[in-house]
Amino acid sequence: MAGTHTTGQDRGSGLAGAALTLIHTGQAPTRSALTAALGVTRATAGTVAADLRELGLIRVEARPGLGDGRHGRPSHRLVIDPDGPVALAAQLHTDGFAVALVGLGGRIVASATAQRAASGDPAEDLAPVAVAAARLLTRAGRGCVGAALAVPSAVAEPEETAVSPLYLGWPTGTKIRDIFATLLGEALAAQRSRAPDASPRCRVVNDVNAVALAEHRHGAGRGASHLLVVAAEHRGVGGALVLRGALYTGSTGLSMEAGHVSVDPNGLPCPCGNRGCLNVETDAERFVRAAGRVARPGGPVLRQAIEILRAGYPTDPKVRSAAERLTERLGLGLAGLINVVNPDRVLLGGLHRYLLEAAPDQLRDAVATRSPWGRGAGVPIEACALDDGELIGAAELAWQPVLDDPALMASRRD
Repeated sequence: MAGTHTTGQDRGSGLAGAALTLIHTGQAPTRSALTAALGVTRATAGTVAADLRELGLIRVEARPGLGDGRHGRPSHRLVIDPDGPVALAAQLHTDGFAVALVGLGGRIVASATAQRAASGDPAEDLAPVAVAAARLLTRAGRGCVGAALAVPSAVAEPEETAVSPLYLGWPTGTKIRDIFATLLGEALAAQRSRAPDASPRCRVVNDVNAVALAEHRHGAGRGASHLLVVAAEHRGVGGALVLRGALYTGSTGLSMEAGHVSVDPNGLPCPCGNRGCLNVETDAERFVRAAGRVARPGGPVLRQAIEILRAGYPTDPKVRSAAERLTERLGLGLAGLINVVNPDRVLLGGLHRYLLEAAPDQLRDAVATRSPWGRGAGVPIEACALDDGELIGAAELAWQPVLDDPALMASRRD
């Protein structure tokens, strides 16, 4: 009997988690849609929705005229509780950082940014991030399900340590999660004028992995079963793969280092020791130089590169030539990745998103001509849709335990 009872609890927990995930990702906006998606009775779906409401995660709203699409019956809307808990998300990059409170549904409810050059010292770089995050959370007065930080570095699992953070200048083996958790706990204690207590559970994720997770759940990657994301963010190039809804990170977290795919053996030297990597042939700094411009000191290079590309591509031959060169290199790298990974969708972020916007046919042709059997030609290549993908994706990691088992919220209340 005890075994049967446990199985029932597990089934109930799994059903609630599945329901919350459907609501979180916009797949069940009404109770009738939830009933159909879960494959349960209306009564069961109603009970699950009521449980999620009691946990302070959703609201159930009766709206006349909302039918289920089959019988025309009014159906209750299932909406994220606007006063519900949040995840604390942070993003560190070479030019500064951003912090945000992110609710269910990937909705940013508060945020703050700052420009600050990386110092090469992990604690010095992460301290202001922790202070800004603690300030944001304390002012909001919202329940917090956890915290997560996106960084421009490969992140080794399960320790969540840095591996060759080339542009931050940190040593390999830096214990990012432990350092950030300690600093955040101290910052929260200082904000609340009391001795340090347990800080929110912290996670660390590679920034492009965060983008991929966010896009798959809330952006242009919805519905893809094998989603490849390649992005030239603030410095360098990164890649990520989402397989059937889960990030693929390899055996130790270091998979999909797409930036270190070489597209020119005689190309520029890459900090990784190779030459001609996507990392240095198609990133923002490379584009600015190729366009004959000099980046303004003190301003994010990515933002400047995007401004130069969008303003100059239609009329400036040097800008157009630089864009075409980078697009050709990017197409060569994407073709190789597509041949290996066989995705059903490719998303481009950062500067690559705007190269696609400027020259969509050139990029797709460059991929198609290098794809055996024409396989790459049929893969949709689209732009990332979310402007804050790093923050939203980091928040997904913090939310995941609750998405797996919403009953955790009951213990948090206690």
